[in-house]
Amino acid sequence: MSALPVILLLSGSLRTGSTNEAVLRTAQAVAPSVQVRAVMYGGPAGLPHFNPDDDTDLSLPAPVSELRAAIGSAAGILICSPEYAGTLPGSFKNLLDWTVGGTEICDKPVAWINAAAPGRGRGMEATLRAVLGYTGADIVEPACVRVPVDRGGLAKGGLVADPEVRRQLAEVLGLLAASGARTPVPEQG
Repeated sequence: MSALPVILLLSGSLRTGSTNEAVLRTAQAVAPSVQVRAVMYGGPAGLPHFNPDDDTDLSLPAPVSELRAAIGSAAGILICSPEYAGTLPGSFKNLLDWTVGGTEICDKPVAWINAAAPGRGRGMEATLRAVLGYTGADIVEPACVRVPVDRGGLAKGGLVADPEVRRQLAEVLGLLAASGARTPVPEQG
């Protein structure tokens, strides 16, 4: 049984067929090429609205405990989120708000992929950078990249077909894994 670093994939979109999720699923598909196991977090829609009164070790909602455990066991985090009204979508900001009170994301290598069309998504990036600063995350700058993906660029099965985009995603995962190499997680199979 080999130990591969786990990169947790967080999508900022709840929409079925989201380009952002397609980018992360493609990252998951190319992860073995760089000796990484990429795991998609599937629970942002199930998180309760953030309430500081509920952010205690005694009464932490189960979905929040699961999110924090997933973050804690990952070697790094890769985010791909759309921009809504010049910032992060509310549901994804809610997910991030739940990480502020915990210590799991502190010093954790984090990066993002901006899949928006050229000239778009800068508000999302700025807000994400600010929120991650509050959490104490370790932003891996070389792994934060703009990889515009159009729905027309998706192959059958909803993955990104462009070999250059796939190469960039593999490179990003490799950078995150190298930054988080101190916490490999045994491969489950």
